[in-house]
Amino acid sequence: MFPAYAGADSYPHISIAKGGLEEATKAAVSTLGGMKVFVSQGDKVVIKPNMSFAHPPERATNTHPEVVRALSEMCIEAGAASVMVLDNPLQGAELCLERSGIQEACRLVPQTSVHAFSSSRFFREVRLDQGKNMRQASVMQDVLEADVLIAAPVAKSHSATGVSLSMKGMMGLIRDRGIMHRRYNLSSAIVDLCTLLRADLTVIDATRVLSSHGPYGPGEVISARTIIASRDMVAADAKTVEMFPWYGRDIRPDQVAHIREAHERGLGRMDLENLETRTVTA
Repeated sequence: MFPAYAGADSYPHISIAKGGLEEATKAAVSTLGGMKVFVSQGDKVVIKPNMSFAHPPERATNTHPEVVRALSEMCIEAGAASVMVLDNPLQGAELCLERSGIQEACRLVPQTSVHAFSSSRFFREVRLDQGKNMRQASVMQDVLEADVLIAAPVAKSHSATGVSLSMKGMMGLIRDRGIMHRRYNLSSAIVDLCTLLRADLTVIDATRVLSSHGPYGPGEVISARTIIASRDMVAADAKTVEMFPWYGRDIRPDQVAHIREAHERGLGRMDLENLETRTVTA
């Protein structure tokens, strides 16, 4: 029912690293075995951060640019042929690229490019064979052709789903995310989408946590200097939910509908008590 990796090696299911942005990002991945566990020589890699808003890093609505740059550098060092940082932004593409700081941060990383795609020519209609309700989606062509998908969301609250983490963030890789709100039960549709867009590695930027008024903000921003990583999107999301207050209160992973449903459908695990978590200081 659950991913085959669980308990299959000496690495923890979840790593938590605390410290500086670059150092914590690299330490979190290293604790899972290092980027070479996920990226092989010649791979095409897609990194999916939050880059939807024309906001600076301190608003905590986008992934911090230094986290994205650190991941890109690690992928190239592991032998990736190319790294594409992709998002379909909710605000003007050029402003998002500029004000998020992500494009500038990655400018000097070899074989790395940063794009905010929204035109239909960048997307292809595909079936979601394991979807229960949403059975098709228009997905970025470059994602479909990638060898490795890395989810790199910022940790933030969300007015419709409670939180927006790695699973919710996959909505930024399809053309019409609004249809998931209008036509389907949003939480179930997120799980349907993640049956296809299932990240090989999830690295959650909780250096700043938008604890209220997400996804747009402004809201309460908690300075946490923390990175959470896992091979399992559901486990990474569940751990992040457990670690921080949301809207001023603690909530359990099973109180987030899409996390609970993903666990029940075998997409990943939210039973954190049975998963090994290792915490390091970078």
